[in-house]
Amino acid sequence: MPKVSLKLEIAGRTYPISVLETEKERVLEASQTLNDAINSLKKQYAVNDLQDLMAMASLQLILKSEQNHVGELEALERKLDGLEKEFSGR
Repeated sequence: MPKVSLKLEIAGRTYPISVLETEKERVLEASQTLNDAINSLKKQYAVNDLQDLMAMASLQLILKSEQNHVGELEALERKLDGLEKEFSGR
């Protein structure tokens, strides 16, 4: 699968990386999400150290991602329960 070279700017620093072409958009979106989280934290708190901001933003995004996965799993369980009840009723 072909790879593309990207230069991501995260917290004011440039990171050159190579990713699969199919992953390019996801990587760019993730980079933007991380920058948005860093900027949001920078505005909320009196923290200017970029390493601290990146650590806090990363933790925040991981927790949010885990919550989303739990919600998706719970929705899937409800759908499966509904299907099970539907099929067992026949």
